Amino acid sequence: MSRIFRYLIVPALSLCGALLAASVTATAHHSFAPFDLTMEKTISGTVSRFEWTNPHSWIWVDVPNGKGGVDSWAVEGMSPNYLARRGWSKTTLKPGEKVTIVVRPLKSGENGGMFVRATLADGRVLTQTGQPTD
Repeated sequence: MSRIFRYLIVPALSLCGALLAASVTATAHHSFAPFDLTMEKTISGTVSRFEWTNPHSWIWVDVPNGKGGVDSWAVEGMSPNYLARRGWSKTTLKPGEKVTIVVRPLKSGENGGMFVRATLADGRVLTQTGQPTD
């Protein structure tokens, strides 16, 4: 019985524990908890950078504030793979480009949010939804 326990049951229990831990981590990663999903906030400013990175893309926007300066906003988007299948590329947004973005704001009140849609200066509307183009 001791050999069966050591060579069969212990590895099986270890594998189950590792799978459980991995599933909890994956669930936590995809949480929308930081965002207020009941609200939309519109910001207008200038793209300072567009990070085409995994697991999520990031749009950094300099938004004029009421004090004569700018506030940097961090807007979280979907993964590059997801966006690419919907027509986006790493050059979709360029530094210096004017943009109006609708976000689900952070519950904390910090300058950031989850991307909903954007309107570029030329009137094009960018979304993350819809069917893949491939």
